[in-house]
Amino acid sequence: MAEPILVLEGLSKAYGALTVTDDLTMTVETGTIHALIGPNGAGKTTLIGQISGQIAPDAGRIRFDGRDVTGLPMHARCRLGLARSFQITTILPSFTALENVAVAAQAHDGHSFRFLRPAAAEARLNEAAMAALETVGLTNRAAVRAGSLSHGEKRQLEIAIALVMKPKLLLLDEPMAGTGHEESERLVATLEALRGSLTIMLVEHDMDAVFALADRISVLVYGRVIADGNPDAIRADPEVRSAYLGEEAVP
Repeated sequence: MAEPILVLEGLSKAYGALTVTDDLTMTVETGTIHALIGPNGAGKTTLIGQISGQIAPDAGRIRFDGRDVTGLPMHARCRLGLARSFQITTILPSFTALENVAVAAQAHDGHSFRFLRPAAAEARLNEAAMAALETVGLTNRAAVRAGSLSHGEKRQLEIAIALVMKPKLLLLDEPMAGTGHEESERLVATLEALRGSLTIMLVEHDMDAVFALADRISVLVYGRVIADGNPDAIRADPEVRSAYLGEEAVP
């Protein structure tokens, strides 16, 4: 059995008297879709921030792909194959969809941002960008300015931007937030198509999406994992129902 791609050991984070990550231990298996769910204020985004390197933990250790990355900055973790998309889209609205992805490919290759616009004109970057757009179903929107895309298309574009960085682990922070039913279905189909090609850690409130996609689910409440298991086990867990799902919320 392959070594887990992500291992969190005794991770803790507090802001003053508020503990947002409480001695948390968790593993994410290689090649799986691992969902992290919990009520608002449970500490999900803070945990993702610690994994990505945006937030430094107060204690504990983060191992990624067999390496201790606890002290590494965000860009160094990205180089090792850890990519993140945010709750709020981080695209360049005046650039086309293709240019957005090409710029990410350029940055991943270590080129200077002084030459942002010419990036999409370079054949190699252009090909990589188009391949990423095809993966997320946006090839027909390649020439459209990103600011003109629908909200769901912007989330798809963010995934394409992450994919062009060739991640081993993709952290997705509420990709379905603000999307309509059809857009959510397209995003679910996009993530399903990525299954097995990389590992995905998904923070999401859309329970239909979570139970459709996740191989494993961890439930976070007040900075602690109260349950961890396959979707059937999480559905049946009485503590999870009480703390988060509720009878009416279980698909």
